[in-house]
Amino acid sequence: MSASIRNSPFLHLLCFSLLLRLAVGADPLYHICLSSGTYTPNTPYEMNLNKVKSSLSYKTPFSGFAMVSAGSIPDRVYGLAQCRGDATSQDCKTCVANASDEIKNLCPYNKGGIIWYDNCLLKYLDGDFFHQIDTENIFYLYNVKNITDPILFNKKTKELLNQLSQQASATWKLFAAGETKFEGSTKIYGMAQCTRDLSNTDCKTCLENAISQLPSCCDGKQGGRVVGGSCTVRFEIYPFISY
Repeated sequence: MSASIRNSPFLHLLCFSLLLRLAVGADPLYHICLSSGTYTPNTPYEMNLNKVKSSLSYKTPFSGFAMVSAGSIPDRVYGLAQCRGDATSQDCKTCVANASDEIKNLCPYNKGGIIWYDNCLLKYLDGDFFHQIDTENIFYLYNVKNITDPILFNKKTKELLNQLSQQASATWKLFAAGETKFEGSTKIYGMAQCTRDLSNTDCKTCLENAISQLPSCCDGKQGGRVVGGSCTVRFEIYPFISY
C-alpha cells in the first residue's frame, strides 16, 4: 500500500507498509499539524483543548459523531470526531481515545491538528471550521498491485462510488457502503462517508470532488482511498465493511 498526501498548497509523497499497519492495528493512517500557532502548557488554551478532547472521547461513541467547542476567544477551541459508519460503539470509543492521545504526541503544543485512523478521525483548531468543506487536508492511499482490466475496473469503480455518494449524501449518517460485480467471482467493494457537520448538499459536493481525484492516485489499482478532513471514498477487491 502506498500513499500520496496533499496538504494544499504543497504535495507530499509518503510510503506506508499496509501489512505492518494492519498487524499493529492502532497506528494512525496519517496526521497533519494544522495551525502555525502554538500554545504554552498550563494556559487557558491547553485547558480548553483538554476539555474538547475529553468531551469528544465521551460523546462520539454514542452516535459515531460529535463536535464541541470550549472557552472564549482568543483561547476558544473547536473539535470534531467521527467514526466509520460501521464501527461498533466500543471500537469507536477506543479509536477516538487513541486519536486524542496520539495527536498530542504528534502535534505537541500546536493549536490545531487532525489525525486519521481506519475507524475514526479527530480534528481540533483554534478557529471555527464546523459546517465547512475541508479542501486543504487530503491524502491518498492505494494498493500497489494493478488490476488486469483497468478500463472496465475504473468504470465500474466510478459507477459504484457515484451511487454510494448519492446514497450517503441523502442519509442522516452521511455514510454508505456497497459492492458490485467485476469479473468472474471478483467484486468491487466501496464506501463513501462525510463528517456529519456538513449539509447533505455539501456532503455530495465533497464526495464528488474526492471521486474526481481517484484517477490521479489510484488509476487501475486494486484498491484506493481519497481521505480528507470532511469526507472519504474507498474501494477494494476485498470486503472491509461490516454490513
